[in-house]
Amino acid sequence: MHKIPRIFAALVATAALLSAPMALAQDAKSKAAPARADAAAKGKDLYSAAYFDFMLKQRTSQGQPDSPEMRTAVRDELNTRELLVREAKKEGLDKTPAVKTEMDLTSQTVLVRAFMAEYLKAHPIPEDQMRKEYDVIKGQIGDKEYKVRHILVDKEDEAKEIIAALQKGEKFEKLAERSKDTGSKINGGDLDWNAPANFVKPFSDAMVALQKGKFTTTPVQSQFGWHVIQLDDVRDAKVPPYDEVKPQLAQRMQGKVVETYLKDLRAKNGL
Repeated sequence: MHKIPRIFAALVATAALLSAPMALAQDAKSKAAPARADAAAKGKDLYSAAYFDFMLKQRTSQGQPDSPEMRTAVRDELNTRELLVREAKKEGLDKTPAVKTEMDLTSQTVLVRAFMAEYLKAHPIPEDQMRKEYDVIKGQIGDKEYKVRHILVDKEDEAKEIIAALQKGEKFEKLAERSKDTGSKINGGDLDWNAPANFVKPFSDAMVALQKGKFTTTPVQSQFGWHVIQLDDVRDAKVPPYDEVKPQLAQRMQGKVVETYLKDLRAKNGL
């Protein structure tokens, strides 16, 4: 299996917030699960059978096997929940402003997720559009990947001092301790393998212009500060096949559909 380049992972972030629980989306118009018949021991359970069906389906959809032990655990949890809810209501907690507001907001969240799941189901992304998006991203990745390291500082003079030290033979890894990029400095500035599209343009332009084993002899400025860049290696890009990244592409494009819908909805309501 190909390792999925970071750009594919990064480009789907907009869809994550809108992913709906499977049970909510699928159960909106469906009948109760067959498990209802034996959902609880008669006369002992305090909860609605619909609660048991819902939680059982939720657990199994997450990969848990349907077993007597799992059903017992669900019963115990639901009974405990109901007991605690009753005690909370005795204390009047459901009437306090903060708790009531939180309950209302939680109810809204469930309803919004269910609505968006239904909206996306009614507006599927055409296959040809996903393939076109794949080709665009593939073009952004290019045919090469670069193993690169950098040192990031706030001022150009600092970057020039680092370059002068490198030219005198000091190790890049040691000088990287001065970097303000806390994620890479502990690894000698190493950013691992990346496609040029993963970086801002000034950085990627300087990177691809370097020869293997060389570093930039002039500081490179980006919105993050001043970089000193060293190219460790170059290899052919390993772009994953379409079918492997199709789910991520679908999420990314669904995010765009939702973004457009929300923009139009707000505009219609004067927001």
